[in-house]
Amino acid sequence: MAKTTMRIISLGWGVQSFALACMSALGVLPPVDAAVHADTGHERAETYALAEKMTPWLEARGVRVVTVRGGQRTAVEEHASVSVMIAAFTSWPDGKPSGMLRRQCTHDWKIAPMRRWFQKHRDGKRVEQWIGITLDEVTRMRSSDVQYIENAYPLIQHFERAWTRTKVKQWLLDNDLPIPVKSSCVFCTYRDRATWHEIKLSENGDWEKAVAVDAAIRDKRPGYLCYICSQRKPLPECDFRSQEDYGQLTMWEAEECQGMCFL
Repeated sequence: MAKTTMRIISLGWGVQSFALACMSALGVLPPVDAAVHADTGHERAETYALAEKMTPWLEARGVRVVTVRGGQRTAVEEHASVSVMIAAFTSWPDGKPSGMLRRQCTHDWKIAPMRRWFQKHRDGKRVEQWIGITLDEVTRMRSSDVQYIENAYPLIQHFERAWTRTKVKQWLLDNDLPIPVKSSCVFCTYRDRATWHEIKLSENGDWEKAVAVDAAIRDKRPGYLCYICSQRKPLPECDFRSQEDYGQLTMWEAEECQGMCFL
């Protein structure tokens, strides 16, 4: 009987999706047709280093790694027009907080390039798309909004008991595999102060890229000031030691921060 489903891992090179690929490679989970990474062009340096190191390891064990891209420009070029792709924090000109912009980046830089690849290669088959979500993130589970894709969550659905992110990390350690940083753009606004502090000290160029994007978006929405940190200050002026950052999110902003950026 002809195969009617193409099984794909949505590979963000973060903890959970990397673990899915490794589990398939080691036979803990079933084989997949491919692990597809939508490269935004703006990932953290550690993410690119992990991909370069572990792609040969995965492919030697039967997991084909595919990288797709949306034709992105440099980080500053992406935000040089009136369009702000990311979910920037906004304030009124007098400095009072005014909310948070809706993001376009996840769709344009991740979902759309992956779906173009699916349509080109699925040959009429349905796509079972594995997404790396664990029990502590169960509210992020969604049904697909297109008929030919079925979202699957192996870390929750495959095992007798759903796995947590902590258990996934321990599994990676037990198998002598590296623990990735969260996969996200260097200027992603869904980030706590500790991670910003880590990026600031990284000395790998990521901090400078984030600072440049923060400055580029400042006045790109008429009537507002835009920032990539919730403190609503230029990034170099933010205090990542205080409790302010991510401590004053509105209920709507907190819900937005449950988005599908970290895979």
